[in-house]
Amino acid sequence: MYTSITVSQVLRSKGQGFHAIGPEATAYDALDLMAEKNIGALLVVESGRLVGVFSERDYARKVILRGKSSKGTTVKELMSSPPITVGMDTSMRDCMVLMTENRIRHLPVMDKDLLWGVVSIGDVVNTIISEQEKAIQDMENYIAGNEYTREAVSS
Repeated sequence: MYTSITVSQVLRSKGQGFHAIGPEATAYDALDLMAEKNIGALLVVESGRLVGVFSERDYARKVILRGKSSKGTTVKELMSSPPITVGMDTSMRDCMVLMTENRIRHLPVMDKDLLWGVVSIGDVVNTIISEQEKAIQDMENYIAGNEYTREAVSS
């Protein structure tokens, strides 16, 4: 059902792009940017190279629970690294498997060593819902004879 949709198709639909921060920024600065953009994670980029992912989950588990300070802790200390990435031809099913197996919610998209964007768990869920709605509509058309009618009319 949703296995044939690729990362490339999703990025084309939602738009390529991402929000990033440097590894030496503070956790506070990262959270401020995430709140401003209403997102759950930032890609961590140093000298044009992806070095990690910083998420709300990283903050909650590595700052709050350890009694650290948001303003005194760098993104580098908290980020998930090395990042698990996918390519443009990766299926959304494979993204879902990677996210589930690694308990992550964001997958940076790389193509020929270039960072193109990020696929989130929300993108995966939206793809699944869209594909299921299409499958249901196709089945309803088949049951109602609409497919047969269209073919008969076009012949």
